[in-house]
Amino acid sequence: MVEAERSGAGDPPRAGSRTVVALGALWLIAGVLAVRQAAVVLRRPPDRRFTDLATWIGEHGVLRTRGSFYEDDRFTGTPVGGLVLRPLTNAAERSLGIGWTFATLLLVVAVALLAARALPGPLSRRTALLAAPVAVSLTVLSLPVRSTFNLGQTSIIPVLLVLLACCVPRLAQGSGRASGVLVGVAAALQPAVLLFAPLLWLTGRRRAAVTAGATFAAATALAWAVAPDDSWTYWIHHIAGAGLGDKPDGLTNQSLHGLLLRLGLRGPGEIALYGVLAVAVAVLGLRRAAHYARDGQPLLATAITGCVAVAVSPTAWQHQQLWILLAIAGRVGKRRADRMVWPVLVVLVMTLNHTIIVPDNPVLVPIGDNAPLLAALAAACAVPFLTRTSPMWDRPAPTPVAEPQRGRFAWVPLLRFWKRPLNRPNLLLELMLIRVGYFVYSYIRASAPDERGLAESHGRQIIGAEEFLHIDFEHGFNHFVAGIGWLKDTMNYYYGTFHFLVPLSLLAFLYVRRPATYRWARTALALATLLALVGFWAYPLAPPRLMPGRGFIDTANGPQDLSNPDFGALTDLSNQYAAMPSLHIGWSLWCGVMIAVVAPKVWMKALGMVYPMMTFLVIIGTANHYVLDACGGALVVASGFGIQYALTGPGRTALARIPAARRGDDAETAGAAPPARVGG
Repeated sequence: MVEAERSGAGDPPRAGSRTVVALGALWLIAGVLAVRQAAVVLRRPPDRRFTDLATWIGEHGVLRTRGSFYEDDRFTGTPVGGLVLRPLTNAAERSLGIGWTFATLLLVVAVALLAARALPGPLSRRTALLAAPVAVSLTVLSLPVRSTFNLGQTSIIPVLLVLLACCVPRLAQGSGRASGVLVGVAAALQPAVLLFAPLLWLTGRRRAAVTAGATFAAATALAWAVAPDDSWTYWIHHIAGAGLGDKPDGLTNQSLHGLLLRLGLRGPGEIALYGVLAVAVAVLGLRRAAHYARDGQPLLATAITGCVAVAVSPTAWQHQQLWILLAIAGRVGKRRADRMVWPVLVVLVMTLNHTIIVPDNPVLVPIGDNAPLLAALAAACAVPFLTRTSPMWDRPAPTPVAEPQRGRFAWVPLLRFWKRPLNRPNLLLELMLIRVGYFVYSYIRASAPDERGLAESHGRQIIGAEEFLHIDFEHGFNHFVAGIGWLKDTMNYYYGTFHFLVPLSLLAFLYVRRPATYRWARTALALATLLALVGFWAYPLAPPRLMPGRGFIDTANGPQDLSNPDFGALTDLSNQYAAMPSLHIGWSLWCGVMIAVVAPKVWMKALGMVYPMMTFLVIIGTANHYVLDACGGALVVASGFGIQYALTGPGRTALARIPAARRGDDAETAGAAPPARVGG
């Protein structure tokens, strides 16, 4: 009965229908992503498909059986892995491509479903249902799986075997022989997986540990007997495959050995330091893994051990790093608001390129370059995952939320999809989302249609509309600014600097001083920016400075050859034909509104509204936008505030006290209003 109640059996029909809809949508997304990944591989020319298997392809596209596995050092698998491929020697390359791709896809789905079923409980019925499609989607999107598809590697098989051995109760809790054999075979395919044998020993499954070691030894000995030259090459000449594949100091090798080489260490000193660090990580990581395994979290214990294998292995290529993604199974944080930080961080590291995760500067670039290794080390040695016996396991500190309020205008419908949180959100999570959001904004803006002819045609439409409305004063004001040196330089500096500086500064202020206001303000800003991206796609527009024959002056870059313009670093990074709507106006107007809302003095409110007016003069004076662009920017900001208002209700909630707010700010009493309540 307790489990039935906890699983949501008594949920109202409306909640159940929402779960069904969400489940269907998530499975649809998972299916689309899986099919798309298979299609990406199969659309590639044969010579760019399964590059790690290219060494096997002989004449007429048929796999060959003779010759060394390691003739050109491209094949990085073990001799056992090479022998596994021998049954495919009669398959043509095209048939191999289709069969290999869909077989790999099935293995990936199996790994995701096993991981979803192994999540530590108790889980609500809704969580248990939604976990499977989410796991499939994240696994297919992950960089290790995408690399496995592209290279034709077999690295997904050891992960599947270990999950079967450690996370399926029937195998994990039996005599131990079956799980030991599975781990031993996995280690024969990927030697670092042999670290799971000590985990089995530490958790009391000694027969399984011995069986794993014996199976690994038997498979390796069989490979020595069948392919002695290749076994010598792999185990002795290349020292367990460390010399195969790419250069060990390349960014694709996310191991401690690769990191030390990238830091410039070489020779016996590097080997000694690597050995000490590897032993320390292995001891600490395996002890933590055993602790969580005994706590009833086999998936987390598996993930931690896999992260140890990634870190201590001489080479840990991208297709061997799926263990890191499994670490999202761990729960971290005493507050409910902090629970998403670790999963989001791991997902970002394992699905996005390192150039997206961190900005391009000398301090943060090394962190981005080594993000998978750092995530593996954090999971293995540092992250304080909760135990199931912790009182915070299923009862984290709840988030205070505002009760629904009436809108000011009865004719405006309030959807109230979610109750508005009032406390300060997790800073690290906010920074990660802002960084990824900015990348998405930059990518979509740069990828929007930039056909010169269409953009110039839209420019003539805008100019014609402004002439009809008698608001076409851009040309005269642009020439006035260009004729005054100090004014031109000031506006150019303003245009390039304040656009990001002021909104970020205001967001920081709201986060520190007005946490409840920060939440709805940043939501409105995000919605406005999303609407602006739709405008960039739907209506590419040449700014005044790029309109031929109109006489506008580019105050920042000077005269341009419009067929081959040169705007410095922005030439390749920014779409110059994304002028409608003007986000310079949109973001500055958002700043003005927020200053008017939170400023305590009337003169401060008025000063805040001066900022969008100054921005308007700057975008016109520098010939970067039209008057109607500014109107478009104002429209998307108004729409952003409107959508936010409809979704969550009034943004300025009158409360007796808002947790984490400072006195005199969001904690002010503003009349009779419903108190804040604490909710999940």
